[in-house]
Amino acid sequence: MNVNYRRLLLTAACLCAAFAATAQSTMRLSLEEAQRYAVEHNAAMQNASLEVKKAEADKWKTLSSMLPSVKAGFDYQNMLGYEMKMGSGAMNIKIPMDPNGTFSVTASVALNGAMVVGTMMKDIALEMADITRQQTEQQTRSSVRNVYVSLLVMQQTAELLDSSVANLERLAATSQSAVDVGAAEQVDADKLMVQVASLRSTVNATRRSIQALRGTLLLQLGADVESQLELSTTMDEVLDIDQAAALTGREFDITRNYNYQLLEQSEKLAKKQVSLAWMDFSPTLSAYYQYSKKVYFGEEGMNMTPPNMVGANISVPLLTTGTRVAGVKSAKLAYQESVNSRRQAEDGLRVQYAQLRYDLASALESYDIQKRSLELSQRVFNNVTEKYRYGHASSLEVTTASTDIITAQSNYIQAVMNVVNAQLSLENLLNN
Repeated sequence: MNVNYRRLLLTAACLCAAFAATAQSTMRLSLEEAQRYAVEHNAAMQNASLEVKKAEADKWKTLSSMLPSVKAGFDYQNMLGYEMKMGSGAMNIKIPMDPNGTFSVTASVALNGAMVVGTMMKDIALEMADITRQQTEQQTRSSVRNVYVSLLVMQQTAELLDSSVANLERLAATSQSAVDVGAAEQVDADKLMVQVASLRSTVNATRRSIQALRGTLLLQLGADVESQLELSTTMDEVLDIDQAAALTGREFDITRNYNYQLLEQSEKLAKKQVSLAWMDFSPTLSAYYQYSKKVYFGEEGMNMTPPNMVGANISVPLLTTGTRVAGVKSAKLAYQESVNSRRQAEDGLRVQYAQLRYDLASALESYDIQKRSLELSQRVFNNVTEKYRYGHASSLEVTTASTDIITAQSNYIQAVMNVVNAQLSLENLLNN
């Protein structure tokens, strides 16, 4: 009895632990929370942040090459009893070459124009990495919002379809009861059953789509794909038609666009490449200081090593058979290409802005039409099913009405997604 009681307690503890683990893995997020979570955990965002850190490290690496460097060393020499002989005969002098060691410290610095320009180029590279990080954050937020809205729309659609299936099932059951008592034909009941099966299939497909979208959203969030996910933001809160309509009247400040900012930085980088090419003609200046201390491990020998030494050097390039001139010319041509690309992209972005405004306006008009069409189809379906219940409508009319409502729901979903996609595209372009 005691053993069974222990087993019961162990089983209960395991169940509680499993329930707690399941509860902990459930994520309830609003749209804003989901976007913030993705920015913090999404792999693409983490990589973009790492690229900024790498660019900053490269900048300091280049800058440190312009700073003085200090190195220390110790040199040991042992000539294995060799003695230096000077003179001959009575004047023959032997000087023992005892083991010795030399400790030295050397500080040196070298500077040229290429190093200075290179540091400036690393600043531009760092700025480009940060712009790319901001652009990745924008894209991550947009992707999360797109999938989040898609999930809300599919959930809303599934609820509408469930209601339609329940209503149609009641009609099918009533029709079959009428057939059983001889008040209706079997073909009418069969038509309704087929339509019920069709609606159920649509519901099942919708449910599967919802599960797939949940997995996609968890992947974009950078969360465990096995986690449970609940959305706390409603469809009405996400789909702000007035805000979307106001977006069509917003002025386009092209300097806020991330793609344009990257092109500007690329142009600056190309211009610095021209300066870097010219720096091949500039001199290189270097200087050093050395301290040395020589110690003999025996009798004091001849010490010709100066303890302190200072030196400087300047080198000027003279002739390289036109290589430097060709390098400058090539850099100038590359810079002109960058300018042309930036100007062409500027015109392209303005054309894109006009097109996206048109797309959003068209999507809003279509949404209004499809929303009213869905409401009308729902009313027609309810009206026809009510008439059929009292024998004032045929099964064909019920089937047609149920088919129409599925079509209207599909069109409504597409209209909603068109609005969301058009709004996101315009917001990204404007960097709103």
